Amino acid sequence: MHDISGQTAVIVVHGPGPKHPSMPPGRHFGDTTMMDDLLTEGPSRESKVVGRAQGTYMLADLRDAVLVVTITVLLTDGPYNGSTIVISGLDDVFAETRELAVVGGTGQLRRASGYVLWRTARVMSPVYLVLELDVHASVPIAAPTHWPSPHPRHPNIAPHAGRLDYIHLIAMLISCTYIILLHLHSFLVIKS
Repeated sequence: MHDISGQTAVIVVHGPGPKHPSMPPGRHFGDTTMMDDLLTEGPSRESKVVGRAQGTYMLADLRDAVLVVTITVLLTDGPYNGSTIVISGLDDVFAETRELAVVGGTGQLRRASGYVLWRTARVMSPVYLVLELDVHASVPIAAPTHWPSPHPRHPNIAPHAGRLDYIHLIAMLISCTYIILLHLHSFLVIKS
């Protein structure tokens, strides 16, 4: 993830809090940054582009360089193209590795949950950081959109949960029996 202050990451709210002792001059508690960072396969900006990281981070600690991060990672390549994962948590900027939560997703990653190990891979300049995201997430198994039919002659009849199937089956049998009896009775009356 290529985070470049002033280009792909811009301050949208200048925090009203005090000057921050752990951050560069001009940074204040509450500063909020909007980002649209490029995601690449490797640390080089020339690496294959695989998506974008879009969201916000806010300077949320009065003394230490800790950000509250909320981003949506939009994947634009590979088997998850068009899917997203949502990441949220604390980013202690000077820690070697930070753990943030995967709190959701869309598309093939719908309802994703897990965690991300997040680290600063390279400091290209005072305003350009390359972050490495190591995502560990799972998604629940989706329910089938088409249930296999237990009725070979009636493929559109789908099974429902539990007893309801049997109740419908019994009701159908009673209806069919009643119709057969009516037809039989009609036939006998006509013949007589």
